[in-house]
Amino acid sequence: MSDRFTAACLQLTSAREVEPNIAAVRDLARRARDRGADLIMTPEVTDMLEPRRDAMLAKARLESEHAMLAACRDIARDTGAWFLLGSAVVKLPDDPRVANRSFLIAPDGSIVARYDKIHMFDVDLEQGESYRESKSYRPGQAAVLASLPWGKLGMTICYDLRFADLYRALALGGASFLSIPSAFTVPTGRAHWHVLIRARAIENFCFVFAPAQSGEHANGRKTYGHSLIVAPWGEILAEAEDGSGLLTATIDPARVAEARRAVPSLAHDRPFTSPAANPMAAE
Repeated sequence: MSDRFTAACLQLTSAREVEPNIAAVRDLARRARDRGADLIMTPEVTDMLEPRRDAMLAKARLESEHAMLAACRDIARDTGAWFLLGSAVVKLPDDPRVANRSFLIAPDGSIVARYDKIHMFDVDLEQGESYRESKSYRPGQAAVLASLPWGKLGMTICYDLRFADLYRALALGGASFLSIPSAFTVPTGRAHWHVLIRARAIENFCFVFAPAQSGEHANGRKTYGHSLIVAPWGEILAEAEDGSGLLTATIDPARVAEARRAVPSLAHDRPFTSPAANPMAAE
């Protein structure tokens, strides 16, 4: 791993159409690069937050035709920074559903890695909010590690945050950094966002980058915001205010090894029998 670098998280209030979101990303990315950002990251569903399932599926585009992906590749080339398109809605050639896909883009505009969100947000919340992502999105099947100049990045998306085994596997695979682009709802964000983000950092002694959607979207949907950059020891290095904006932090990759030497828990995992298969468990 090389020297320190500057990470930037863009916080958006994505609209239901792609073009205004492209303009917002371009503006914030240029401002981030002016602050010295070497790695720029956007939230989940950067391209559009369309509440109507039929409209969302109709607006989805294949990678080869995707305006937001093309724009982000141009932004990477223009800024000379690494760029994480936190996620975009991508049409699939072989499935009526779409993919919620994250892209890591190199400074030359090439796509280095892709990750499809594994865990689907199928829940009923307070005040009548209901989400059934599995109706519209095809779940991913594979964890993804990508190489940055400063170490390996474990790529995840939003609801994945609640499944600690995924992050453990990424850390054991060599991840020093974890990306968690998100569009958390306000109720779950207030209750769990900071605790879970810090927990994933501490459990695995990784830096966590969590760019988030924030504010009121179409049809009154509200996202929590509070984009975060968290260090391997769990301290918050940067946190966004409400609404659109950006945050940056200086990242020292050496802190990962320092934290893992102090508490070498990644080397202490042990196999065990599940309670259901344990004949000694109490009946």
